[in-house]
Amino acid sequence: MFQSLRRVAVALALVSLCAAGTASAETLINGAGATFPYPLYSKWFSEYAKVDSGVKFNYQSIGSGGGIKQITAQTVDFGASDKFLSDEELKAAPGKLVHIPTVMGAVVVTYNLPGIPSGLKLNSEDVANIFLGKITMWNDPKIADDNPGVKLPAKPIIVVHRSDGSGTTSIFTDYLSSVNQEWSHKVGKGTSVKWPAGLGGKGNEGVAGQVKTTPYALGYVELAYAFENKLPYASLKNKSGHFVEPSIHSTSAAAAGAVKHMPADYRISLVNQPGKDAYPIVGFTWLLVYEHAKDPAKGKKLVEFLNWSLHKGQKMAAPMLYAPLPENVMKMVEKTIKTLK
Repeated sequence: MFQSLRRVAVALALVSLCAAGTASAETLINGAGATFPYPLYSKWFSEYAKVDSGVKFNYQSIGSGGGIKQITAQTVDFGASDKFLSDEELKAAPGKLVHIPTVMGAVVVTYNLPGIPSGLKLNSEDVANIFLGKITMWNDPKIADDNPGVKLPAKPIIVVHRSDGSGTTSIFTDYLSSVNQEWSHKVGKGTSVKWPAGLGGKGNEGVAGQVKTTPYALGYVELAYAFENKLPYASLKNKSGHFVEPSIHSTSAAAAGAVKHMPADYRISLVNQPGKDAYPIVGFTWLLVYEHAKDPAKGKKLVEFLNWSLHKGQKMAAPMLYAPLPENVMKMVEKTIKTLK
């Protein structure tokens, strides 16, 4: 009996040692930032675990502002942002930070209008004036003019915006600044702004949740979040004067002209681009990595993942409502990844 128990104890100890060995062999890569691409990144990380079971990703979806702070402080191995860093932000980092564009996405104006499940049209000036607090009622003549035959309710518009530092906000306020001078002068653009009107929600999830549960609400979220929450989104009048629905096609159309002159550091805005099919609120989302990784072993694994995401990962983008990178950008990114050490 004693010998039998001893054999069991030895066996358990061996299992424990093996498990410890496996755990120590696993590379944990920490990242933080944008909620905008989170649905796709989650898919990527789970799929990549099948390719390299020795790597585990821990990603905190806390908003682009948080991602920029954490990668600058080197408390994570990579940051994620839908806003490219300014020269000042790049200088504040302790090493050379590199922008790696991953996909493109559309920011949509989503709403909760009882009795009007879809089909709303908005022009750019009206969107800006709603967020400025100048258009306050759903049946305002300016909105009604673009929606003939739609019985808009005599109800106040409940504006919902982000409460956290957000790349989605950066894309959206970049758009508002480009289409409305008053917005540009009074509010401006960035991951956080002083909102003239509305309620705050944390993350794309928070804004989508607020709009979904609040009749007569209107907010902005990344397309995948509106789709996931079964929320309608408006067709917006673009720079060429056409009302365009957000889609993979209209997102790619917005980038078509701009990426012909893609800067080497990938810091480019895609909002309010010309072209009849171009959706006006589009942006790249980037991973932020140091050229020289603090931990070379993690850096090597991260490079392997980036190469995988550029080829295999791109094929997963469109089914999740993100636009894959244009071919010329993919070739540029491939070269950039080779410079990481």
